[in-house]
Amino acid sequence: MTRITLDSNLRHKLPDVTQPFVVCDEAGNLLGRFIPARLEPPLSRDEIEERKQNKGKAYTTAEVLAHLEKM
Repeated sequence: MTRITLDSNLRHKLPDVTQPFVVCDEAGNLLGRFIPARLEPPLSRDEIEERKQNKGKAYTTAEVLAHLEKM
């Protein structure tokens, strides 16, 4: 993955980096989307294990709806 380091001038031009945002060139063409690292919650060990065990599992619509109702 390419790494870009922002200098202080560009860093001050950015919005308060608390929400995802898009980066465009002068013509308005989309260059990319930026999601601040601090917005990504760390996974617990239980969540990691559950994801490993469910890898490749297909869920039915009913299963998805039942899961969403629990939330």
